[in-house]
Amino acid sequence: MPAPEVTPRVGRAIDALRPLEITRNASQYAEGSCLITCGNTRVLCTASIEEGVPGWKRGKGEGWMTAEYAMLPRATHTRTSRERSQIGGRTQEIQRLIGRSLRAMLDDFKFGEFTVKVDCDVLQADGGTRTASITGACVAVVDAFDWLVREKKIAVSPVKRRVAAVSVGVIDGEARLDLDYPEDVRAEVDMNVVMTSEGNYVEVQGTGEHGTFDRAALNTLLGLADGGVMTLLLAQKEALAA
Repeated sequence: MPAPEVTPRVGRAIDALRPLEITRNASQYAEGSCLITCGNTRVLCTASIEEGVPGWKRGKGEGWMTAEYAMLPRATHTRTSRERSQIGGRTQEIQRLIGRSLRAMLDDFKFGEFTVKVDCDVLQADGGTRTASITGACVAVVDAFDWLVREKKIAVSPVKRRVAAVSVGVIDGEARLDLDYPEDVRAEVDMNVVMTSEGNYVEVQGTGEHGTFDRAALNTLLGLADGGVMTLLLAQKEALAA
């Protein structure tokens, strides 16, 4: 299958995000939930509270938070089979990234023996599914912990900061923010950046897909990511205040 043709962006600057929408309470039953739309990428994020923790955490009075990621069979241009018997390596890598990123929202796990299970289900994919998952799941996690407070199961929310993530890359020598699928598959350099609302980095994943990049290019990409994440964090704040 030939790679999609990449043309100059129409109506969106190289340092602009795709149209963004964050809708809270997208699931009736989850303690926290969010539907995030980034361009044509749509991800349903839910945060579920379960009593108890994994065996290695029991008896410490501490909780845990973990994440799962999945893509619906027709989230892409062609149908993909469900991962039933064995989770693929890409899926494992993405859900570990999501889990690490969300745990950075907390300073510790001293909120009692509760497990927060986050599910990120991609309804439609057009690039940036892992970064959209992190950004949306953060909102769901905030609401889930607020639910624990309202239900008087914990005294205060352990959330100390929010996290958001965005992709950046180099296409035909040009650095761009928030890549869609045609850009992503053609990128010479592809990078995912996760940051906190305090302006610190949680994770930077950068790869020279079809070439290498120097320090100047890295600085340019991080500068683009910084601006994009700040916009995402503001959108989260506005959604949570609604």
